[in-house]
Amino acid sequence: MTKNLLYYGDNLDVLREYIKDETIDLVYLDPPFKSNRDYNLISPEQTGSRSAARIKAFKDTWRWDRAAEAAHQEVVESGPGRVSQVMQGFRTFLGESDIMAYLAMMAPRLIELLRVLKSSGSIYLHCDPTASHYLKMLMDAVFGPQRFLNEIVWCYRQGGRSNRFFGRKHDTILWYSKGDKWVFNPDADSVRIKYHGTGGYQTSGKGVTHRRSGKTYRPDARGKVAEDWWDIPALPPMSKQRLGYPTQKPEALIERIIEAGSNEGDTILDPFCGCGTTIAVAQKLNRLWVGIDNTHLAVALMKHRLKDTFGENASYKVIGEPVSLSDAEGLAEKDKHQFRWWALGLVGASPVEQKKETDKGIDGRLYFNDEGKGGKTKQVIFSVKAGQTGAGDIRKLRNVIEREKAEIGVYICLQKPIQSKTTEAINAGFYKSPLRKEPFPRLQVLTIKDLLGGKQIDCPAYGQAKVTPLKTIGAGCNGYGRIRKLSLHSEVI
Repeated sequence: MTKNLLYYGDNLDVLREYIKDETIDLVYLDPPFKSNRDYNLISPEQTGSRSAARIKAFKDTWRWDRAAEAAHQEVVESGPGRVSQVMQGFRTFLGESDIMAYLAMMAPRLIELLRVLKSSGSIYLHCDPTASHYLKMLMDAVFGPQRFLNEIVWCYRQGGRSNRFFGRKHDTILWYSKGDKWVFNPDADSVRIKYHGTGGYQTSGKGVTHRRSGKTYRPDARGKVAEDWWDIPALPPMSKQRLGYPTQKPEALIERIIEAGSNEGDTILDPFCGCGTTIAVAQKLNRLWVGIDNTHLAVALMKHRLKDTFGENASYKVIGEPVSLSDAEGLAEKDKHQFRWWALGLVGASPVEQKKETDKGIDGRLYFNDEGKGGKTKQVIFSVKAGQTGAGDIRKLRNVIEREKAEIGVYICLQKPIQSKTTEAINAGFYKSPLRKEPFPRLQVLTIKDLLGGKQIDCPAYGQAKVTPLKTIGAGCNGYGRIRKLSLHSEVI
């Protein structure tokens, strides 16, 4: 049975309920940090459901509300002594501010991550200068200041330009061990930096000569071990790695961390998994992995990425997704956005940008090319409905198909429309593809029960048509907030 696990849910709940003590060799986490630059560090008190909803949607914006108050109180009253003390100190200094809400979210999760790490394990916490100084103090409290190993500076050239201050061109990665022994592999390929003959040196047949001193050095052919500042380019806009996820990190960065801090067969945990770079790199480097995220959008993207990159070689279990109609109904009742993302993920469709296209009757798109090289890119558009389906809904999608000049439209619904309401779908006609003689229905209606039963849309086969990767666009793509749990089920991929 596979040991690779992909969880949908709040990572605090998953850690507490499903990850056993001392089972993880390395943790990498890139949690949301207060990266927007226009907030007041000490802000007026903000309470109420509006703030909680923002955290849930996750826009890298944190507000002090009842959930933050409860999290802080729990850590102060039940957490380890040093953590309780530092959180009380933060509260005195920061008050009921945005950054205090963020630290109240992070503290219990770091406590759990300490618990699940093996005695020889270590943790790499990725943050930016907005919150790194507070997080370092919190990490000292959780792991102990003696367990601090490195403050790694990741330098990049993209973004961060300003005429008001020096360009902000780096993130910080805090490396702590759990015990007095830890894994470090200085001879791993990604940890060694090759000499390129720049700076104050010039090369010769005998070695490397410093221009001022005249001394000759013989550099190690393997390259030198990386220092605590890493010049690794961020992903450019047109990178083949880019999946549309707003905070996606380059694989080279994660490769260095995983190769340096673990061995083949070790288990890697990423509790803020996002688009799945950590688990994809762990899979490539022959490590076991556990990934957690609280949006179905991210989970769908990770499943697509693993399938696209590794095919059948990526064996894993998904835990927390709906596997029955009643599960789907529960999700739709709790969160319609999550239901929409999950439903689109069942067919591999890309969700659209919420503010721009959902009002136009489009919830998702899928592109294909059934004409071969140089042929026209064509599209399937999707509309997803959690409530009662009426004839007007089907008619609306038919009109959208005409307006968008789409080849196929698919209506996904929880409840099957009565026969008289599917007339609009029949009257929409057919799309004739060069791939087969029989035409494809131009408007199709699929229920969640159909999809859970294995039925798929009737369109040019994915093996023959070129399908674009899932893109994560819109609010909630990057986020981690507190959400109500689904009962956890699993499906084996």
